[in-house]
Amino acid sequence: MIEENLRVVLRSIEESRAKRKLADPKEPVRLVAVTKNHEVHEMREAIACGVTDIGENRIQEAREKFAALERDAVRHLIGHLQKNKAKYAVSLFDLIHSVDTTELAQVLDREAAKIGKVQDVLVQVNLAREATKSGVYEEELQPMLEAVDNLLHLRLCGLMCIAPNYENVEDVRPLFRRMYEIFQRTKEFPWKTANIIYLSMGMTHDYRIAVEEGANIVRVGTAIFGPRQY
Repeated sequence: MIEENLRVVLRSIEESRAKRKLADPKEPVRLVAVTKNHEVHEMREAIACGVTDIGENRIQEAREKFAALERDAVRHLIGHLQKNKAKYAVSLFDLIHSVDTTELAQVLDREAAKIGKVQDVLVQVNLAREATKSGVYEEELQPMLEAVDNLLHLRLCGLMCIAPNYENVEDVRPLFRRMYEIFQRTKEFPWKTANIIYLSMGMTHDYRIAVEEGANIVRVGTAIFGPRQY
């Protein structure tokens, strides 16, 4: 099942990439297979089928699963991160998508310094201003990006957003398009050390539209692994 589902997702990504109007249709899209609430054997099967990037939402679940998983994939933290879990995050993950406050960035910087690491991060943007979601509002984004850029043990690599789960998925398109415009503007700023290369947006229900509108990382779980087991 995983192998066939993966083929469908990858084919959909390629078809959506070809429909891009603003972004370069030749730019590759990185697929993060989200393994939240899925078993280690499913993770291994996905990696055997060609998955190179694994995404987890929770620190404790990730610690237990990664301990049993041979390191065959790039590890992404895509869920909300509490400051008191920062030391685990920098030891476990290659790319943290969900940096949503300057205070969290500073804690991550200190913890990364302790282990001699420069931690790659994305800043999460709450473009729809949803009270139930984390992320910095658009008008607060630039000062936060500059603050992260000044931290010696973080490398700012781009932006992430989570869109509302609209009943009509097409309603998400203007938000994704606006997010791409913000991403392009961010890339042009004269940063000190930041390397703005990633725009992470789109999940199982809306990743096709996200790719069409310029995402170069999508986070897909259910479409690959089936419904989560709670």
